[in-house]
Amino acid sequence: MRLSIAVTSTLATLLAISTPSHAFAPSSTTSLTCNTVSSTSASTLYSTMADSGVPPAQADASDSVSDDLIPTKLPSDKGMDYVPLATMLASGQLAEADQFTRDALIELAGSKEKGRTFVYWTEVKDIPATDLATIERLWNKFSKGKFGYSVQKKKYKQSKGDFEQFCRKIGWTTTDDEVERKKRWFGASEFTYDVKKAPEGHLPLTSALRGTSLIKNLLEHPVWDNDDWKKEP
Repeated sequence: MRLSIAVTSTLATLLAISTPSHAFAPSSTTSLTCNTVSSTSASTLYSTMADSGVPPAQADASDSVSDDLIPTKLPSDKGMDYVPLATMLASGQLAEADQFTRDALIELAGSKEKGRTFVYWTEVKDIPATDLATIERLWNKFSKGKFGYSVQKKKYKQSKGDFEQFCRKIGWTTTDDEVERKKRWFGASEFTYDVKKAPEGHLPLTSALRGTSLIKNLLEHPVWDNDDWKKEP
């Protein structure tokens, strides 16, 4: 799914440092049938977020995923189909699931209808709680509670609202010659698409190319005010 934020000078480079003009070129989208992933044209529902770029990595689909593991009762107030997301997560295709999530947010926030391929922070309130809850349950379920926006919210709270500290906690920073910087997700991604190796809260990614307002508002969405989102439909 699909996102963006208002620019701040020092943080606008999260996931993008000295970005070339083509760094966030549209990618092909991903669709699934049972356990098989195939590339389709970018004109389908899950069009790419301009700020997110080509999915930075591709995970090999597991051939041992049973259809019984894929939940099919996945509520949406916008008629979204989350079975592909469930299948990606169940088969370990975290990069593809990450892209799907951003693309879904663009659709849910109404940004796509307005002709945009990113979400304004002011549109986060328009994302239905039902859909965020469905997305969150899937990320939590298939990461055994390690990934998801609710996990990121917990890490942000532990960081006392310090965005730089938050990024360190969830593994969104790295060092070059002892100089700390945000990780890049264009070109060869520096993020970790592995449940065992990634820190808690590492995924899903949210672009802060235009600042931090988007992710902050996403973590402050009313759906996280209580634990009702955890209830299975």
